[in-house]
Amino acid sequence: MGALVGLALGVGLLLIWSAFAVPRSPRAPKPGGGRGRQLLARAGLGDVSVTSLVALCVVFGAVTFVVIQAVSRTVPIAVVFALMAGYAPVAIVKQRAARRQREFAEVWPDAVDNLASAVRAGLSLPDALAALGTNGPEALRDSFEAFALDYQVTGRFHESLDRLKDRLADPVGDRVVEGLRIAREVGGGELGRLLRNLSGYLRDEARTRSEMESRQAWTVNGARLAVAAPWAVLLLMSFQTGSITAYSSGPGVLVLAVGGAVCLIAYRLMMRIGRLPVERRILA
Repeated sequence: MGALVGLALGVGLLLIWSAFAVPRSPRAPKPGGGRGRQLLARAGLGDVSVTSLVALCVVFGAVTFVVIQAVSRTVPIAVVFALMAGYAPVAIVKQRAARRQREFAEVWPDAVDNLASAVRAGLSLPDALAALGTNGPEALRDSFEAFALDYQVTGRFHESLDRLKDRLADPVGDRVVEGLRIAREVGGGELGRLLRNLSGYLRDEARTRSEMESRQAWTVNGARLAVAAPWAVLLLMSFQTGSITAYSSGPGVLVLAVGGAVCLIAYRLMMRIGRLPVERRILA
């Protein structure tokens, strides 16, 4: 048992060390790909591979299994909490992606306003976009700094826009970038008016969505609390070996399986009823 704990701890420490010590060149996430790659891109983790995420899930699950098994001495209980811990990195990435998308939705109107002001001041569209890397909203600066460097090196505006879209991995960003692309191709003096109209539309959309999310928050929090409560009680019971060993029998395993299935179905159903429409990247 001690050797297994040491092995799991060593693998976890090695993964953590490699995440910070091994140098990685910044790059835009590859367009398309599987759901895992798209999820990492939306979370701003385009330089993290799906394999690394899966390995982290396996390590979390293995360490949790060893710890719970050592405490409760009940394999079914250890398996249940190992599955939960193994899914935890994916859940964290999903929350990060949702939070990043909300932050982008809030700051895009200000970014478009900055673009409109720069265009009125006489800057070209590529220079105005590059200026967002220093003067734009904090959440968008890294992506536009990379765009400025990319355009400075290649001089290819449309390809730089494509890589900017891949870095942002945001539905609103797709609309903004494609609008700028069309304005660049068509030309004329309507760019300022287009940017002002786009800014007003994005600001109204963000305000409406924020109000709906605040009203919907109680549904999400209630669903999470209702699902987490029985498993928190089970975790506390696992410290009492005498009462938890009943789950080692066939009926105990059946109770765990049915309870897990019911919690999962009820949670997904409540989240589906209370969720808001999610905008998809139709222009990716």
